[in-house]
Amino acid sequence: MDDYLRIAALLVTAWLFGGMLLFAAAFAAFLFKVLPAVEARALIRKAFPPFYVFVMGTSALAALLSVFVEGFSALVLALIALTTLPTRQMLMPAINRATDQGERKRFMQLHGLSVVITLAHIVAAALVLVLLMG
Repeated sequence: MDDYLRIAALLVTAWLFGGMLLFAAAFAAFLFKVLPAVEARALIRKAFPPFYVFVMGTSALAALLSVFVEGFSALVLALIALTTLPTRQMLMPAINRATDQGERKRFMQLHGLSVVITLAHIVAAALVLVLLMG
């Protein structure tokens, strides 16, 4: 049974890792390349809430699946889920407010923080993939 749980946790974590990497590294850049900036910003603003729900749900599911096979991995995945909630509920609205109010410096600071959080989540998911494969 542990092998099945490990495989399931590995697959769900791979889904999390790939989804975050694709969204962070390709989606936004693609939008700004093919759409006018105003349209790209509007679409990104609509895409982030579901992205964060995806991260929270997928990391929570992976945490549940790995809790019996790799406790540290379960903890890391649970931390991804938990730290995504304030990012979605507090940081993202603050970024939007800074944009709407033309506060460029504040936007850059908050956006930079969101990038660091997302990169930390991607690295953490990669670590879990390695641990679960071990």
